Amino acid sequence: MPPLQHGKPKGRRGKGLALATFAALLGACSTPPPNPPTPPAPRPATLTPLPPAAPPEAVAPTGPAHQRGPARWVPLPWTALPGWGQDEVHTLWPVLRQNCSRPAEAWKAWCQQLQAQPEPSDPLQAHGWLMQTLQPFRVEALDGRDEGLATGYFEPELRARRQPDERFKVPLWAPPRDPALASAPRATLQSPATQARLQAVVYLEDPVDAVLLQIQGSGRVRITEPDGREQQRRVAYAGHNQHPFQSLGRWLIDQGQLREGSANWPAIKAWTIQNPERQEELLAANPRVVFFREEALLDPKVGPRGAQGLPLTPGRSVAVDPRAVPYGTPLWLDSTEPLSTTPLRRLVLAQDTGSAIVGAVRADLFFGWGEPALAQAGRMKQPMRWWALWPRGAALPS
Repeated sequence: MPPLQHGKPKGRRGKGLALATFAALLGACSTPPPNPPTPPAPRPATLTPLPPAAPPEAVAPTGPAHQRGPARWVPLPWTALPGWGQDEVHTLWPVLRQNCSRPAEAWKAWCQQLQAQPEPSDPLQAHGWLMQTLQPFRVEALDGRDEGLATGYFEPELRARRQPDERFKVPLWAPPRDPALASAPRATLQSPATQARLQAVVYLEDPVDAVLLQIQGSGRVRITEPDGREQQRRVAYAGHNQHPFQSLGRWLIDQGQLREGSANWPAIKAWTIQNPERQEELLAANPRVVFFREEALLDPKVGPRGAQGLPLTPGRSVAVDPRAVPYGTPLWLDSTEPLSTTPLRRLVLAQDTGSAIVGAVRADLFFGWGEPALAQAGRMKQPMRWWALWPRGAALPS
């Protein structure tokens, strides 16, 4: 698992001994809207740069650039997209149609064509139709940098109880009805007098797992009811107390408890086990408290809803800075597999956001749920480039 980022948070995730550190722990993705505009952080120098996207003659712009917020969109030919034609995009037709269930004005005509288009039987047919109807735009920073950072997130799975007991006594709070409490600091929310006025959604066993769930912003809980029955539900982001997120990994480094670059999730968990008397001090370092609501989990194969309002698809949904890329936009992602230089090139959809996902070339890839997703998400801290695919002839996003 890569070292935690020390900056802005996101707001989702986590299960116990996570194998990774998340862009979230230091700051990563979450369903809440992004914080006020912040200049994008420079790409970490430790990342290995990607090879050139294509020969210079293949990437000459085909028209004038277009600015959207912190991004510049540069129209390019399809030959500029490395690996285009190798993805199994024909399998994405149901996801693309779902993405069209609430199209923006620029996408309405394209979505009507998609709904009328028979589901392609092979990748060649699918790629051909997309090339006929969409125009690729390289998304770059205003200073011309086209390479940024890709991280990952997932949906945690945890055990929970309806009522507190000796083991399960860490509450996930519903949003307070009292506006004063909705913006209260962590210390106030933890006082017995205040907690008597709050409503717990469920109770977890480990307070550090609760923090990871708050970072991920959504999770699955297997609840043991008072009568012994078990049911699986989802707890989803419902707001936070308006206080800034502070990285637990950064705090441990500043305290001299962990070395720079080693503040990953297993290390944080191990530290809390070895230093139980300082656990509260660690948790108090992060003043942000995330509130949750309970939702039905009707289909365990369906992901949580992102900021776009649609279910996230493992390996295909990404969190973006919506000032740079509008929700619903298909993007061609050029990155590498976690902890490797193996190319990761695929079509993804902008369907979520997070307060640490800031800038033109910044993505958080949703890996799904369960242990494999946890491992992949935690290891994902890779260089990336991408291209927005926009309907031909449609007005560009303002």
